[in-house]
Amino acid sequence: MSEDRWNTVLVLGGIRSGKSGFAESLISGAPSVRYVATAVGGEDDPEWQARIEAHQRRRPQSWTTEETGADPAALTGLLRQAGPGETVLVDDLGGWVAAVLNPARQPNDDEADVAALAAAVRATAARVVLVSPEVGLSLVPVTPVGRAFADALGATNQALAEAVDAVALVVAGQTTWLKGSAEPVQAPRVASRPIAVPTPATPAPPPPPPPPVTVVEPVAEPEPVAAPVSALSGATMTLPLVASGLTEIKPGMDLPLPSADAGPDARERLSGLDLPGGGLGALGEAIEFAAATQSSVTPRAWTGVRVVVIGGRRTGGAVAGADTADVERRIAEAELGVGLLGRLAGPAGADISVLRTAATGAMEDGPVTSEREVEAALRDGWRLADSAADAGRDVIVLAGISAGVEAAATAVLAATTGAEPVATLPRVQVPGARFDDAAWMARCAAIRDALHRIRQEPRGAVDILRQVGGLDVAVATGLLLGAAARRIPVLVDGPLGIAAGLVARDLASQTRHWCLLPEAGTLALVKQGADVLGLTPVLQVGLDLGEGANALTVLPVLRTAIGLAAALPVHPAMLGEVGDDGLDEDDEVPDDDDADLDDDGPDLPFNTAAFNAISPRTEWGA
Repeated sequence: MSEDRWNTVLVLGGIRSGKSGFAESLISGAPSVRYVATAVGGEDDPEWQARIEAHQRRRPQSWTTEETGADPAALTGLLRQAGPGETVLVDDLGGWVAAVLNPARQPNDDEADVAALAAAVRATAARVVLVSPEVGLSLVPVTPVGRAFADALGATNQALAEAVDAVALVVAGQTTWLKGSAEPVQAPRVASRPIAVPTPATPAPPPPPPPPVTVVEPVAEPEPVAAPVSALSGATMTLPLVASGLTEIKPGMDLPLPSADAGPDARERLSGLDLPGGGLGALGEAIEFAAATQSSVTPRAWTGVRVVVIGGRRTGGAVAGADTADVERRIAEAELGVGLLGRLAGPAGADISVLRTAATGAMEDGPVTSEREVEAALRDGWRLADSAADAGRDVIVLAGISAGVEAAATAVLAATTGAEPVATLPRVQVPGARFDDAAWMARCAAIRDALHRIRQEPRGAVDILRQVGGLDVAVATGLLLGAAARRIPVLVDGPLGIAAGLVARDLASQTRHWCLLPEAGTLALVKQGADVLGLTPVLQVGLDLGEGANALTVLPVLRTAIGLAAALPVHPAMLGEVGDDGLDEDDEVPDDDDADLDDDGPDLPFNTAAFNAISPRTEWGA
């Protein structure tokens, strides 16, 4: 059994319940996942293929996909052969039961197939999450084949529920543990200590006072003020503020997830919009992200933008070749609302919040900061997110202006994923478009020495921040955690944001789902870190304006695309078709609850010729 006391979990849920999204969140911190798809057929069904493609887009690129096809024994054999270091997600068992009942396999001992699968789950050495439809709460199917399927699936669910370590039921996006419980998988080599936030009942030395935060309002058009949120319309999963003493920042934090249905539904809606050409192209990624984070198929364009600038200072080889005076100048310009960030923030109607962190030590010589300072920096970052939410902001742009942040982010990437530093550390550029290769080699040496120094040290979130990350990465990590808790999306586009995302997933794997990479940029460090986090860049313009500036440059394009997607009607040619906007008044909607397909994922395909010969697919509900 794994360190978090579970190896196998069964996730049950009905139509649009969010079960697949919850199952994915349990293992989102795993370095790699074998995604086992049980759906077969449907090549001639565009709607079914669109649902499968929506699931495929949601999977990180680091996951591999395997199909069991029409052979039920394939899944059983896969689980038996899976090794102790592997993570397997099976989505879902409805397709597997359909293959078991395939008339082409009859006569067959179906109960033996179920027993063999349960035995394989019980004996597997891998970490396994199984997703299965819960059909026992709906009406009894009216057809014999429908009743046979419901009975077989119910028997399969019972057998696997007895075999697994934990069973979860997901209803309307809410999870109830029916048997045991399971914490989300964390990044490898986790040995982090919880960060206890002092409460009135637990006296403790007060943390050092937070650095002053300067909020600058650039000259721009008046910004719309968000309407007050009522008790009926407000978010129900927002965590208490860190300052309240009710929140403990530790691994396995249970933060909200964006909607699992709104994003794919919004992307599917794009294909029917009244557009003359091929549509919005790659901008669909931003529309899907906005829809998921706003839980709306027609999301609104972001109107309240907060640019959070984190200024850090380092010493040692990480800052070799850096012009610290120039870094200080740019931070001062951001505080005054001028310079590059000020010029970009003004037209975007954004305000700028600046936080300076204390200087940290040389990573090659020892820990760059103390555990207590890391804890305080995490709280400072969370407070920055709270401040943005309380001010009515609906999106945060993370910007970093720190000497040596590229070296720190490279060290974080190498320590958490095993990436090769020399392949990801950016070259050191000096004014005049020239490169200082001697400084780059000095930074490589500092990272090498730091990684050698911590080779046998714990690799938890606090440990990584204390050893190599530094206070600016800690503040950015706290910002991502607080933003997820307050349901605010964050645009990341540089080394600081990527490093913070890698550390934050050790504390709460849900944070990456609230992050968007608007522009790929030119840094291999950012591209490789984003790939690990499962972040797909919206655009690939090749900008290299500095962290935060890239996102602000393309922000108007993103907002225009999101606004168009929400405002444009369905194409007139689509109105005559049966669909979201094309039901005629005379069209009769079937009463059978089983006529709906589960948009939560490709649960029950039933497209094979054998099944179609027995009963229409609409008789097989998820």
